[in-house]
Amino acid sequence: MKSHVLFKHVISNVVIALVIVSVIAVALSGGVVAVSGKPRAIYKGGSKTNVSLMVNVYWGTEYLDSMLNIFEQQGVKTTFFVGGSWAVANQEMLKKIYQKGHEIGNHGYYHKDHKNISRERNREEIAVTHALVKDILGIDMTLFAPPSGSFSDVTLEVAAQLGYQTVMWTNDTIDWRDKDKTLIFNRAIKNISGGTLVLMHPTYATIDALGDIIAKIKSLGLNITPVSQALSDNNIFW
Repeated sequence: MKSHVLFKHVISNVVIALVIVSVIAVALSGGVVAVSGKPRAIYKGGSKTNVSLMVNVYWGTEYLDSMLNIFEQQGVKTTFFVGGSWAVANQEMLKKIYQKGHEIGNHGYYHKDHKNISRERNREEIAVTHALVKDILGIDMTLFAPPSGSFSDVTLEVAAQLGYQTVMWTNDTIDWRDKDKTLIFNRAIKNISGGTLVLMHPTYATIDALGDIIAKIKSLGLNITPVSQALSDNNIFW
Protein backbone atom coordinates (compact mmCIF):
# COMPACT_ATOMS: atom_id res chain seq x y z
CA MET A 1 0.00 0.00 0.00
CA LYS A 2 2.76 2.46 0.94
CA SER A 3 4.63 1.77 -2.27
CA HIS A 4 1.41 2.36 -4.26
CA VAL A 5 0.83 5.71 -2.56
CA LEU A 6 4.45 6.70 -3.10
CA PHE A 7 4.18 5.78 -6.76
CA LYS A 8 1.05 7.94 -7.18
CA HIS A 9 2.79 10.83 -5.43
CA VAL A 10 5.84 10.57 -7.68
CA ILE A 11 3.69 10.36 -10.82
CA SER A 12 1.66 13.36 -9.69
CA ASN A 13 4.81 15.41 -9.17
CA VAL A 14 6.16 14.36 -12.57
CA VAL A 15 2.90 15.41 -14.26
CA ILE A 16 2.96 18.78 -12.49
CA ALA A 17 6.60 19.30 -13.48
CA LEU A 18 5.82 18.52 -17.13
CA VAL A 19 2.87 20.91 -17.11
CA ILE A 20 5.03 23.67 -15.61
CA VAL A 21 7.64 23.14 -18.34
CA SER A 22 4.88 23.26 -20.96
CA VAL A 23 3.37 26.45 -19.50
CA ILE A 24 6.75 28.18 -19.32
CA ALA A 25 7.42 27.20 -22.93
CA VAL A 26 4.10 28.71 -24.02
CA ALA A 27 4.79 31.88 -22.08
CA LEU A 28 8.25 32.24 -23.59
CA SER A 29 6.80 31.76 -27.04
CA GLY A 30 4.45 34.66 -26.51
CA GLY A 31 1.38 32.67 -25.46
CA VAL A 32 0.22 35.20 -22.87
CA VAL A 33 -2.22 38.05 -23.11
CA ALA A 34 -0.73 41.50 -23.53
CA VAL A 35 -2.35 44.00 -21.20
CA SER A 36 -2.23 47.75 -20.82
CA GLY A 37 -3.26 49.83 -17.86
CA LYS A 38 -3.27 48.73 -14.25
CA PRO A 39 -5.16 45.49 -13.54
CA ARG A 40 -7.29 45.41 -10.44
CA ALA A 41 -9.35 42.96 -8.44
CA ILE A 42 -13.10 42.93 -9.00
CA TYR A 43 -15.33 43.13 -5.93
CA LYS A 44 -18.62 43.72 -7.69
CA GLY A 45 -19.84 43.34 -11.25
CA GLY A 46 -21.47 45.99 -13.39
CA SER A 47 -24.69 44.12 -14.18
CA LYS A 48 -27.90 45.76 -12.98
CA THR A 49 -29.87 42.52 -12.78
CA ASN A 50 -27.43 39.62 -12.40
CA VAL A 51 -25.78 38.37 -9.22
CA SER A 52 -23.57 35.33 -8.74
CA LEU A 53 -23.12 32.68 -6.07
CA MET A 54 -19.43 31.95 -6.53
CA VAL A 55 -18.31 28.64 -5.04
CA ASN A 56 -14.67 28.08 -4.08
CA VAL A 57 -13.71 24.40 -4.08
CA TYR A 58 -10.45 23.11 -2.67
CA TRP A 59 -11.36 20.23 -0.38
CA GLY A 60 -13.64 17.19 -0.56
CA THR A 61 -16.69 16.30 -2.60
CA GLU A 62 -19.17 15.20 0.06
CA TYR A 63 -21.54 18.18 -0.28
CA LEU A 64 -21.10 18.96 -3.96
CA ASP A 65 -23.80 16.60 -5.24
CA SER A 66 -26.36 18.16 -2.89
CA MET A 67 -25.31 21.64 -4.00
CA LEU A 68 -25.51 20.70 -7.66
CA ASN A 69 -28.95 19.17 -7.15
CA ILE A 70 -30.28 22.36 -5.55
CA PHE A 71 -28.85 24.49 -8.34
CA GLU A 72 -30.41 22.18 -10.92
CA GLN A 73 -33.81 22.13 -9.22
CA GLN A 74 -33.80 25.92 -9.00
CA GLY A 75 -32.54 26.46 -12.56
CA VAL A 76 -29.37 28.17 -11.33
CA LYS A 77 -26.02 28.28 -13.11
CA THR A 78 -23.02 29.73 -11.34
CA THR A 79 -19.23 29.64 -11.17
CA PHE A 80 -17.10 27.08 -9.34
CA PHE A 81 -13.52 28.21 -8.68
CA VAL A 82 -11.48 25.04 -8.38
CA GLY A 83 -8.06 24.39 -6.88
CA GLY A 84 -5.67 22.58 -9.21
CA SER A 85 -4.73 19.87 -6.73
CA TRP A 86 -8.44 19.26 -6.05
CA ALA A 87 -9.18 19.09 -9.77
CA VAL A 88 -6.49 16.46 -10.34
CA ALA A 89 -7.81 14.31 -7.47
CA ASN A 90 -11.49 14.76 -8.39
CA GLN A 91 -11.62 14.82 -12.18
CA GLU A 92 -14.99 13.10 -12.50
CA MET A 93 -16.63 15.59 -10.14
CA LEU A 94 -15.03 18.47 -12.03
CA LYS A 95 -16.46 17.08 -15.26
CA LYS A 96 -19.87 16.69 -13.63
CA ILE A 97 -19.91 20.32 -12.46
CA TYR A 98 -18.99 21.52 -15.95
CA GLN A 99 -21.41 19.18 -17.73
CA LYS A 100 -24.24 20.59 -15.64
CA GLY A 101 -23.59 23.95 -17.24
CA HIS A 102 -21.62 25.74 -14.56
CA GLU A 103 -18.70 28.05 -15.29
CA ILE A 104 -15.27 26.95 -14.05
CA GLY A 105 -12.79 29.41 -12.57
CA ASN A 106 -9.19 29.16 -11.34
CA HIS A 107 -8.46 28.98 -7.58
CA GLY A 108 -4.71 28.35 -7.78
CA TYR A 109 -3.04 24.98 -7.37
CA TYR A 110 -2.00 24.60 -3.72
CA HIS A 111 -4.21 27.28 -2.07
CA LYS A 112 -1.18 29.49 -1.42
CA ASP A 113 -1.04 32.98 0.07
CA HIS A 114 -0.54 34.79 -3.24
CA LYS A 115 0.35 38.06 -1.55
CA ASN A 116 3.46 36.48 -0.05
CA ILE A 117 4.81 34.32 -2.85
CA SER A 118 7.14 35.23 -5.70
CA ARG A 119 6.15 36.38 -9.15
CA GLU A 120 7.21 33.03 -10.59
CA ARG A 121 5.25 31.08 -7.98
CA ASN A 122 2.18 33.23 -8.65
CA ARG A 123 2.53 32.37 -12.31
CA GLU A 124 2.95 28.64 -11.64
CA GLU A 125 -0.06 28.44 -9.30
CA ILE A 126 -2.35 30.02 -11.89
CA ALA A 127 -0.83 28.65 -15.08
CA VAL A 128 -0.50 25.04 -13.93
CA THR A 129 -4.11 24.97 -12.77
CA HIS A 130 -5.16 26.47 -16.08
CA ALA A 131 -3.27 23.84 -18.06
CA LEU A 132 -4.61 20.95 -15.97
CA VAL A 133 -8.24 22.06 -16.20
CA LYS A 134 -7.85 22.63 -19.91
CA ASP A 135 -6.48 19.10 -20.26
CA ILE A 136 -9.45 17.68 -18.33
CA LEU A 137 -12.27 19.83 -19.74
CA GLY A 138 -10.84 21.34 -22.91
CA ILE A 139 -11.64 24.91 -21.83
CA ASP A 140 -9.68 28.09 -21.16
CA MET A 141 -10.65 29.62 -17.82
CA THR A 142 -10.58 33.43 -17.59
CA LEU A 143 -11.52 34.16 -13.95
CA PHE A 144 -9.12 33.79 -11.02
CA ALA A 145 -10.19 33.83 -7.36
CA PRO A 146 -7.14 34.16 -5.06
CA PRO A 147 -7.21 31.66 -2.17
CA SER A 148 -8.26 33.36 1.09
CA GLY A 149 -8.64 36.59 -0.91
CA SER A 150 -4.89 37.20 -0.66
CA PHE A 151 -3.19 38.96 -3.56
CA SER A 152 -0.62 41.60 -4.42
CA ASP A 153 -0.01 43.87 -7.39
CA VAL A 154 2.26 41.13 -8.70
CA THR A 155 -0.61 38.65 -8.51
CA LEU A 156 -2.87 40.98 -10.47
CA GLU A 157 -0.20 41.61 -13.11
CA VAL A 158 0.60 37.92 -13.56
CA ALA A 159 -3.07 36.94 -13.71
CA ALA A 160 -3.76 39.61 -16.33
CA GLN A 161 -0.76 38.49 -18.39
CA LEU A 162 -2.19 34.97 -18.35
CA GLY A 163 -5.56 36.24 -19.58
CA TYR A 164 -7.35 36.36 -16.23
CA GLN A 165 -9.55 38.80 -14.38
CA THR A 166 -8.95 38.55 -10.62
CA VAL A 167 -12.26 38.18 -8.80
CA MET A 168 -12.87 38.78 -5.11
CA TRP A 169 -16.36 39.04 -3.60
CA THR A 170 -19.00 41.52 -2.50
CA ASN A 171 -20.59 39.39 0.22
CA ASP A 172 -18.68 36.69 2.10
CA THR A 173 -20.77 34.02 3.83
CA ILE A 174 -17.72 32.84 5.85
CA ASP A 175 -19.39 29.43 5.75
CA TRP A 176 -16.06 27.60 6.04
CA ARG A 177 -15.77 28.95 9.60
CA ASP A 178 -19.30 29.60 10.82
CA LYS A 179 -21.49 26.56 10.23
CA ASP A 180 -24.68 28.47 10.95
CA LYS A 181 -27.53 28.51 8.44
CA THR A 182 -28.94 31.85 9.60
CA LEU A 183 -25.58 33.63 9.57
CA ILE A 184 -24.81 32.29 6.11
CA PHE A 185 -28.20 33.41 4.78
CA ASN A 186 -27.96 36.90 6.28
CA ARG A 187 -24.42 37.45 5.01
CA ALA A 188 -25.32 36.22 1.53
CA ILE A 189 -28.25 38.57 1.00
CA LYS A 190 -26.98 41.67 2.84
CA ASN A 191 -27.55 44.75 0.64
CA ILE A 192 -27.65 42.46 -2.40
CA SER A 193 -28.14 44.16 -5.77
CA GLY A 194 -27.13 43.80 -9.39
CA GLY A 195 -23.49 42.77 -9.75
CA THR A 196 -23.17 41.34 -6.23
CA LEU A 197 -20.76 38.42 -5.96
CA VAL A 198 -21.58 36.09 -3.07
CA LEU A 199 -18.75 33.84 -1.89
CA MET A 200 -19.57 30.40 -0.53
CA HIS A 201 -18.14 26.91 -0.17
CA PRO A 202 -19.65 23.41 -0.30
CA THR A 203 -20.40 22.87 3.43
CA TYR A 204 -23.40 21.21 5.08
CA ALA A 205 -24.58 24.53 6.56
CA THR A 206 -24.35 26.19 3.15
CA ILE A 207 -26.53 23.45 1.70
CA ASP A 208 -29.09 24.11 4.46
CA ALA A 209 -29.17 27.83 3.63
CA LEU A 210 -28.88 27.61 -0.16
CA GLY A 211 -32.54 27.16 -1.05
CA ASP A 212 -33.56 30.16 1.06
CA ILE A 213 -30.75 32.27 -0.41
CA ILE A 214 -31.84 31.48 -3.96
CA ALA A 215 -35.52 32.15 -3.15
CA LYS A 216 -34.70 35.52 -1.57
CA ILE A 217 -32.58 36.64 -4.50
CA LYS A 218 -35.28 35.68 -6.98
CA SER A 219 -37.92 37.49 -4.90
CA LEU A 220 -35.92 40.69 -5.37
CA GLY A 221 -36.20 40.35 -9.15
CA LEU A 222 -32.53 39.46 -9.59
CA ASN A 223 -31.08 36.73 -11.78
CA ILE A 224 -28.50 34.26 -10.49
CA THR A 225 -25.84 33.75 -13.14
CA PRO A 226 -22.21 32.70 -13.57
CA VAL A 227 -19.73 35.36 -12.47
CA SER A 228 -18.87 36.34 -16.04
CA GLN A 229 -22.47 37.41 -16.63
CA ALA A 230 -22.48 39.57 -13.50
CA LEU A 231 -19.42 41.49 -14.73
CA SER A 232 -19.09 44.20 -17.34
CA ASP A 233 -16.22 45.13 -19.65
CA ASN A 234 -15.19 48.19 -17.65
CA ASN A 235 -14.35 46.03 -14.60
CA ILE A 236 -11.00 44.89 -15.95
CA PHE A 237 -8.68 47.90 -15.40
CA TRP A 238 -8.47 51.14 -13.49
